[in-house]
Amino acid sequence: MAEAVDDVMRAALREARTIAIVGASDKPDRPVYGVTQFLAGKGFRCIPVNPRLAGQTVVGATVYASLLDIPEPVDMVDLFVNAERVGPLVDDAIAIGAKTVWMQLGVVNEAAAESARAAGLRVVMDHCPAREWSRLGL
Repeated sequence: MAEAVDDVMRAALREARTIAIVGASDKPDRPVYGVTQFLAGKGFRCIPVNPRLAGQTVVGATVYASLLDIPEPVDMVDLFVNAERVGPLVDDAIAIGAKTVWMQLGVVNEAAAESARAAGLRVVMDHCPAREWSRLGL
């Protein structure tokens, strides 16, 4: 099972160019801020999403209120939200044509994962791309 998850994570990170970071924060001490910086440093275009910060700038990028507001294609949606909030966000990820939904450490929502998979998206749950990067050999 772990190998399959690793394969999904590797493929998601190798193929993504643009990542929407849902639950973005403007506070440098928050894990989401560090992960956004890490991914941007690896060459990804990171688009922060947080309705409270919409229009502001986080890690050099304009923050959008929702996934549906992003005016360009998104390859991966990285979710830094409570598991209970994942369902509608997966629906939005499907609607914008994302290829992967990645739920951060501690975020597991099997029903939303099934919806995403049924729509053809890759799904990663309870992992952090920044923590997995080196282990996956990327």
